[in-house]
Amino acid sequence: MKILRTASTRRLLAIIAGVIAAIAAGSAIAVAASSSGPVPPAKPLARAVHDALGGPNIMGITARISFTNHLIDASSIQGTDPLLQGGSGRLWLGSDNRVRLELQSDNGDAQAVLNNGSFWVYDPGSKTAYEGTLPSHGGAKHSAKQHSAKQGTVPSVPQIQADLNHLGSHLDLSGAIPGDVAGQAAYTVRVSPKHDGGLLGSAELAWDAARGVPLRIAVYARGDTAPVLELKATDISYGAVPVSDFAVSPPSGAKVVKVSTPGANGSASAAGKHGKHAEVTGVAAVAHALPFKLLAPSTLVGLPRRSVTLLNWGGSPSALVAYGQNLGGVAVLEQAAHAGGKSASPAPGGGHPSGLSLPTVSINGVTGQELDTALGTMVRFTRTGIAYTVIGSVPAAAADAAARAL
Repeated sequence: MKILRTASTRRLLAIIAGVIAAIAAGSAIAVAASSSGPVPPAKPLARAVHDALGGPNIMGITARISFTNHLIDASSIQGTDPLLQGGSGRLWLGSDNRVRLELQSDNGDAQAVLNNGSFWVYDPGSKTAYEGTLPSHGGAKHSAKQHSAKQGTVPSVPQIQADLNHLGSHLDLSGAIPGDVAGQAAYTVRVSPKHDGGLLGSAELAWDAARGVPLRIAVYARGDTAPVLELKATDISYGAVPVSDFAVSPPSGAKVVKVSTPGANGSASAAGKHGKHAEVTGVAAVAHALPFKLLAPSTLVGLPRRSVTLLNWGGSPSALVAYGQNLGGVAVLEQAAHAGGKSASPAPGGGHPSGLSLPTVSINGVTGQELDTALGTMVRFTRTGIAYTVIGSVPAAAADAAARAL
């Protein structure tokens, strides 16, 4: 398992940029500080990436981890949930794509396991386990062959530098900052949007200098010096992980929810049902495909409409309308109320069964729910049988204004 070596350079750089893109959709380091651990020599970022891609084969990983989550004000959370409040835990990663993650809390442990193509995720707040099977990609032999073909292909330093230069036209990149993470010599790179990044300030990624294994990742809100989201290894060891470490089940008494994934069984019927369809875009085409009247104003709080796209949301056609540019824009999801047959209503008192309490907000006389985070805001309300969700990396006041302008 060569964590970074098996990825193309463009994919590696896309992972860095993807941290920022994830915030724009919705949606895991302070600069590595030296302590008592080893520190690698200073070197250019392109050389540090090249050496990481050419790192040795890793048979498995066992680590203790720490997760920080300051996205939501603690006053909005009832009880203790490591997914919402952060926590410490353990990580196991096998060479055969087996993964196990645990985050401990007083309210129970959040867990995620991927074992031999099947997965389950346990939410202790709602005592619910979500189970499913990953889509098939042509069989294990084919995957192993592709995996083997990728090994040993390490781009040159000039090629990596060219990709970094291209990425630098959109993002500000630091150099490779030497430090130590989890007792390992590591390099850290800081990435920040060059143009309007909304509430996003920057993201940072640290990796093992000798092996190329990611050790720390975090996201900072604009103007903050402490990370809003941070996932880091506090202790790590390399070596084969017994298969028995992944043979665990959800806690007894957990409510089980089956998650359907496209093509999970690799069958023709699944492919026919979930096969790729031509993308439907544009106001007229999307409006024609919807069972309700599309709103999608040409401008919203001064932001021009950028795109309109048809989505399949819980089995029901919905529209995603984007306004503005970069992370400073907003997106509006229009869908039939209770799409997919599931209620969009919160629990009594504005709460959520998992313990998250969403404050209410008045949208032109209609009561909606608002999720205000350090990296963005979501406002949801229903009017005349249509549910509107406004989301963006903007302050709550801006999201409220956009919702009221619909």
